[in-house]
Amino acid sequence: MKIYTLERTELLQVSLETAWDFFSNPNNLPKITPSGLNLRITSETEEKIYPGMIITYTVKPVPFFTSTWATEITQVDPPHYFVDEQRFGPYKFWHHKHFFAQVGEQTQVRDLVHYSLPFDPIGRLANPLLVSKKLDSIFNYRSSCLRKLFGNRKE
Repeated sequence: MKIYTLERTELLQVSLETAWDFFSNPNNLPKITPSGLNLRITSETEEKIYPGMIITYTVKPVPFFTSTWATEITQVDPPHYFVDEQRFGPYKFWHHKHFFAQVGEQTQVRDLVHYSLPFDPIGRLANPLLVSKKLDSIFNYRSSCLRKLFGNRKE
């Protein structure tokens, strides 16, 4: 199984508490997800994450194909980090760490994603051609939304 890594860092013009409040509320995820993915949260959600929380979604990663995705929040250390892991969904493996740190009057938000694709060796071919590009575009969109919401600059 080949494991790929995606890492992104942003500096937001907000306090650590404001960044944490936004990211730790699962209901904000659709606000920073491209509309073309048609992400819909299908589970009842709290306004704050907690270890063991299960969040289910439907997402349309490619036209004419809708996938059900379930993630579990496995670790939470407010306001420093949390981890979500896919329990079932479009990836063979998905582990997403979200880190938050105060940097002067700004907050550094760092994402570290490890993922693997199903259907090896087809997945190995699909990653550079489709998947990594799609993930880059999703995180670029997210960065743009965060800039509009909070003001930021890439590190």
